[in-house]
Amino acid sequence: MGQGTDAEYGLVDLEEAETPGDEWEEIDVSDTEADRIARKRDREFEQFEERITDADQFKVEQSVFDDATFAALYKLVQDGYVEAFGGPLSTGKEANVYHALGDEREVAVKIYRINASNFRHMRDYLEGDPRFEGLGGKKKDVVLAWTKKEYANLMRAEKAGVRVPEPIATERNVLVMEYIGNEDGRAKRLGEVHIENPQTAYEVMREYMRRLYAAGLIHGDLSEYNVVFHEGQLVVIDLGQAVTVHHPNSRDFLERDCENVANFFSRQGLETDADELLEFVTDPEPDPSRD
Repeated sequence: MGQGTDAEYGLVDLEEAETPGDEWEEIDVSDTEADRIARKRDREFEQFEERITDADQFKVEQSVFDDATFAALYKLVQDGYVEAFGGPLSTGKEANVYHALGDEREVAVKIYRINASNFRHMRDYLEGDPRFEGLGGKKKDVVLAWTKKEYANLMRAEKAGVRVPEPIATERNVLVMEYIGNEDGRAKRLGEVHIENPQTAYEVMREYMRRLYAAGLIHGDLSEYNVVFHEGQLVVIDLGQAVTVHHPNSRDFLERDCENVANFFSRQGLETDADELLEFVTDPEPDPSRD
């Protein structure tokens, strides 16, 4: 990671960014077209499910993909968002991410498990979010809401001038987004690279945090593990858990983000302070979480 200016670290020009307020769209977690396709189970869908099930990169995941998940993939293929699947980019308790070919470009396909072992952890971030008032306790509803939440958060962050993977499409528990990487593989996380200019990187990070906050959004799990370095840019990833500033735990999440970021750059040789970072993120704009 070489010397660079703010532009080289991917600081988006605010004049070109649409910075929204703290209004939030309603997110529908009712049955989708994928659920209807799964119920119909026509021959074409069954053939598609059989091909995916037999593919080497999916064999280990057969037990966690229900019919509607296969139908969601089928719908995304039919709609032209995905043309061919590659191997896994990452695997986790909540989701797997696969490399794929989209409409003349590479994409990442994130598939959340309906039977996610951490779905109670998901609820902690969903409860208190005005977009999910009245959300029931079913695992399916929680995971579907989480997927739509990540898509909405990526859209909100992108409009606020923060470099994130471009959200492309979502269907049920599947999210298609920009692939951040090259022919050598996925982009390296910030903690995996040598930072030759940590001061510039820190300035970009704290500006991104302030822009998220001004847009009414707090990442909630920001650290060197959720930021990647790609083609001279810092890219913030994994926004599924991001909450609005009106979430009852938003202040705690923001303070934790500040501590994580400040501590990481302190280890890079900078004089950083979590409280000063918090002040920068929340000022000079009025603090919306105190309304």
